[in-house]
Amino acid sequence: MKIGTLELKHGIILAPMAGVSDLPFRILCREQGCEMAVTEMVSAKAVWYKNRGTADLLRTIPEDRPLAVQLFGSDPEICGEIAARLEDGPWDVIDFNMGCPVPKVFGNGEGSALMREPELAGQIVRAMTSRVKKPVTVKIRAGIDRARRNAAEFAKVLEDAGAAAIAVHGRTREEYYSGRADREIIRAVKEAVSVPVIGNGDIRSAEDAASMLRETGCDGVMIARGAQGNPWLFREIRQYLETGTVPAPPTCEERHEMIRRHLAMQIEMDGPHMGLLKMRSHISWYLHGFPNAAALRNAVNTAETREALEEILEEAFSQVFCR
Repeated sequence: MKIGTLELKHGIILAPMAGVSDLPFRILCREQGCEMAVTEMVSAKAVWYKNRGTADLLRTIPEDRPLAVQLFGSDPEICGEIAARLEDGPWDVIDFNMGCPVPKVFGNGEGSALMREPELAGQIVRAMTSRVKKPVTVKIRAGIDRARRNAAEFAKVLEDAGAAAIAVHGRTREEYYSGRADREIIRAVKEAVSVPVIGNGDIRSAEDAASMLRETGCDGVMIARGAQGNPWLFREIRQYLETGTVPAPPTCEERHEMIRRHLAMQIEMDGPHMGLLKMRSHISWYLHGFPNAAALRNAVNTAETREALEEILEEAFSQVFCR
């Protein structure tokens, strides 16, 4: 799959997820086979007004490549200007979010709300593509609700405005993350445009990824919630696409080591307090399916220091999980 001059062998991409797809998590996913990642969503207005919080969202290192920076907003002038400001940064792609369903974003006329306004959406993309040489991509949904599933027509507007690729989450804004992602709408987008289309939604296994590619004809897959607590999903998908086989699942010891590394990286980036808070969700995802995981999660959520948390995990893995 090619996005501009960027070429990805399989198109296996980590989706942008607020509070999840930060630098430590992106690095761990890359080690397992993720070919490209997208930053957490960044407000174009926040960058415009030099909001200090955006610096954390934009943090990266040379090993974190190829990388797309994802913006959101609704003002074409501001979006075009911020794309131009960011172009010299350490990212290969500038992505724009037109799929976020959360009320705060939607209520501001941003994210998936733009799917109600194709003309404005086209103006935003055109304002960005006219100002930068790096490829501009867009993430969308199936539509606003079942009566307004306009992804195919909407994607054509974006392509005409210069979008280099389009990622499609196969749910409407109204559905949020309920039900099943509709692959037919992703196929319809693929048939409507000539730029690469990336399928997103319900990819939790290697076969899910392969069937998404097979059933929709899309050029790549974007993994979101399926990667939470499971960075190994990327190696499973990669091996399955290359050989038709799935690697053995990670051992108990590998899971423990991944949590330890993730914790160390998170604290190094965010400090001891915020790092611990962020890791509570990650550890909960890592422990999914383990016996007595609920009790362990309660203990993890009350640990106040890194040392206390590591002691809790060491006891659980050595005496319960890995026996």
